[in-house]
Amino acid sequence: MFQEITAQIAFSSFFPYLSLFLGFSSVVGILSWRWWKQKNTYKSLESIPSPPRHWLLGNIPQVLAAVKQKKFFQLLFDWSQQLGPMYVYRVGYPILVLSKPKVIEQTIVNGMRDGSLVRSKQASKAWNDIGGPILLGQNGAEWQWRRKAWNPEFSSSGLSRYVEIINQACEQVIEKLKAAPPLKEVQIDPLFIELTMRVISSLMLGIPVDSKTASPEGPPLDVLKVYESMSILGYRFLRVATGEKRWMKYLPTKNSRDYWAARRYIEDFLTPRIDLALQMREQNKTDLAQVSSLFQESMLVKIAAKEPKYNRETLIAEAIELLIAGTDTTAHSLSFAVAELALNPRVFQQAQAIVDQVWQSPGGINTENLKELTYIQAIFKETLRLYSVASGSTSLEAQRDIIIEDKVIPRGTKVFWSMFGAGRDPEIYSHPEEFLPERWLNKSTESTPLPMITFGSGSHRCLGEHLSMLEATVMLSLLLRHFDWELVNGRASLENLQQNLLIYPCDGMPVRFRLRNEG
Repeated sequence: MFQEITAQIAFSSFFPYLSLFLGFSSVVGILSWRWWKQKNTYKSLESIPSPPRHWLLGNIPQVLAAVKQKKFFQLLFDWSQQLGPMYVYRVGYPILVLSKPKVIEQTIVNGMRDGSLVRSKQASKAWNDIGGPILLGQNGAEWQWRRKAWNPEFSSSGLSRYVEIINQACEQVIEKLKAAPPLKEVQIDPLFIELTMRVISSLMLGIPVDSKTASPEGPPLDVLKVYESMSILGYRFLRVATGEKRWMKYLPTKNSRDYWAARRYIEDFLTPRIDLALQMREQNKTDLAQVSSLFQESMLVKIAAKEPKYNRETLIAEAIELLIAGTDTTAHSLSFAVAELALNPRVFQQAQAIVDQVWQSPGGINTENLKELTYIQAIFKETLRLYSVASGSTSLEAQRDIIIEDKVIPRGTKVFWSMFGAGRDPEIYSHPEEFLPERWLNKSTESTPLPMITFGSGSHRCLGEHLSMLEATVMLSLLLRHFDWELVNGRASLENLQQNLLIYPCDGMPVRFRLRNEG
């Protein structure tokens, strides 16, 4: 009896250790099984170059450090320089990164056409976490009806009616520069951010581009506050897209508090106008006495009227997406274009001569003489080649085994691309480090057109491509007509870049302008 009791006591004392051992063994077993399964599933990727990685964490430490330092685009570019035009890094799962323009273009077009590639679940969740379900966060039928609704508003013909609004916004920038003391340093990146935000807010929400004009449909546009909120939401997307868990926004951290404050501010700014657009839809009226004609003609009112699937939540989310997409992209690219013009006198002088010639026709810039500014458009395209502001901010996922460059890419692999690497591919762009707008004006029928992949490819090509090109052409033409300028910090302004959601100049791009004798 005593021995039996002793044995029971010994077993009961040992039992917790046994449970702990069994639990630990189970965890090790599960992890080992997952490791074995992943290794076999993605075995074909082992022949593709990879950066050095931690034995357990893979490349997570490098990626998180790069995101924190706002240098994720630089990490992708550096790896492409070290490892070649196709490599794999791992963050718990493999990510294939491409940096050859034609391979990227063919992969996107073919993969999204035949359904073998779709937006990755991680990226879609990150996009939809910004403020709710949005166009960029969807695939299949959900993506199609949203894209169909917005396409006409952003087409080249649809945007022609907005040239006057864009001209007005650009003229306001010119007046601010003329009002500044001679040769005073001016940070142009914030100026361009205000420009592009006022344009997209006017087109989409019906807010006048002139801040002195009242907007009866809702709160005035506070550019600084809206931009700060957008930046916080954009940076959160990048963190989630590169591995941060979505539930972390509920933790009592500064990042979480900033996120919720930013989201509340943006929603409070948008809601009155969205509710009014929905009210107009319910009453089946496209014109109300108490609203302005600008609001009645806004994209918001048109989309709400023709697409009943949109409700308050989805319109708020979509408006946040378009505010972000329609502001930083063109603004930062304009800053880079101004900088490259300052550093390339030959291009500057040729562009200025073309603008002066166009100005001889009455009415300044209009829909007709825009066709004569192809060299200015080429300057912007060359800028986008060298400084693709959206580098590394999106990804696709293989739905089945596919072949890229004779390599088997297994189902489930994420596919990224380094636009910085692609834009500097010497096989496609001769003298890739030189700023040569002429490369986009080659009329030879024997040569294949250069791939312009900054705006994406295929049916998923950037919705705002025509708007961006139009804004940039008008703004650069006006600057060239009225000013000469020099870059205060020289090439350092183009070398010291950071990435929030998009890539931007750290110094705000300070420039000294000199008013021209226009003759």
